[in-house]
Amino acid sequence: MEKQPTMPQPPTASPNAASRRGLSRDAAVGAICGLLVALMVGASYAAVPFYNWFCRATGFNGTTQVATAAPTSAPLARKVAVRFDSNVAGGLPWKFEPEKTEIEIRIGEVVTVYYNVTNESARTTAGQAAYNVAPLTVGKYFEKINCFCFTEQTMAPGETRQMTVVFYVDPSVVKDSDNDSLNTITLSYTFYPVRDPAPQPLAATEPDRRKGEL
Repeated sequence: MEKQPTMPQPPTASPNAASRRGLSRDAAVGAICGLLVALMVGASYAAVPFYNWFCRATGFNGTTQVATAAPTSAPLARKVAVRFDSNVAGGLPWKFEPEKTEIEIRIGEVVTVYYNVTNESARTTAGQAAYNVAPLTVGKYFEKINCFCFTEQTMAPGETRQMTVVFYVDPSVVKDSDNDSLNTITLSYTFYPVRDPAPQPLAATEPDRRKGEL
């Protein structure tokens, strides 16, 4: 009998070659996952300054604005009450309160108010204030010229300090239909502890001195 022709058999990969291909796939998958994690972490860090910029630009979530000078136009006849709220987060042994809890101002009028802060502990402590205004629709019209919340505050044991806020309500608020019924604004501060305060020059620890009304 004639012998049947034999078909060529495909080469069989060696176990070592298959192992190397598996390792290569695992390395590629690991590299892709690592890159995705790095991108996600980077995006999360970038989102913080972007969110802060967005809040400052739009007044979102009651974020106030920063003014460099007083308004050029005269204040309006329309008045609004401004209430002052003060809070201290846990872990910061400070007493923090406004001199006045409420005042009435004209829209567009530059006003100076004072808060008193006392470090009630026997050690040096540091804090920094966060703030917002209510109703939230007023945030983009509440302009601060000077505010203690922009800097870290370090206080010696038992020290009492007077802190100043200079602000005005932008007259353009009257053109915003969302604020047609506006008659009260609440400015709220909360001091949070700073765990690792930055070194401060000696002059930075001197208490604020009262300045005249702008």
